[in-house]
Amino acid sequence: MKGFTRSNPYLSLCGLNCKLCSMNISGHCGGCGFGNQSCPIARCSLEHGSPEYCFQCSEYPCERYAHIDEADSFITHMNQKADLERMQRIGEEAYNAEQVEKRQILDRLLAEYNDGRKNTLFCLAVNLLPLEELRTVFVDGDLQLPVKDRAKLMEKRLKEKSSVELKLRRK
Repeated sequence: MKGFTRSNPYLSLCGLNCKLCSMNISGHCGGCGFGNQSCPIARCSLEHGSPEYCFQCSEYPCERYAHIDEADSFITHMNQKADLERMQRIGEEAYNAEQVEKRQILDRLLAEYNDGRKNTLFCLAVNLLPLEELRTVFVDGDLQLPVKDRAKLMEKRLKEKSSVELKLRRK
């Protein structure tokens, strides 16, 4: 969107974790404020003084957030409000440090465990699972297995750690 720029590539204006998104990983989206498509929330930000995050707006939470986490697009929206609140609580530097570590875990999952069919699952898991849980998913000896077996094993581990279904929710 013309005139809309941001300084943080990790968390979007509205609370999506851009660097954990399959569209960002594949190079189809630079993230919020980094070459993204037209966005009504970005337009709203420009109309309200261009806050870096919606929670910095005097009208937050507004009507746009009433049902924002009920369905997904190409990225999960399930933790959208919670992630904005976490950023607000722990600060941008600490939140971004967590996102950098989560991205490293995601990159490792994609490089070592992806059989070509687990991209969305891994992006969802890294978005939704706490960092402490993600740190425990890798097991010595996994790389001795064929990639299809590794992928199935990792899918099982991630699903066992998750209290939510690791599947995008459509409207």
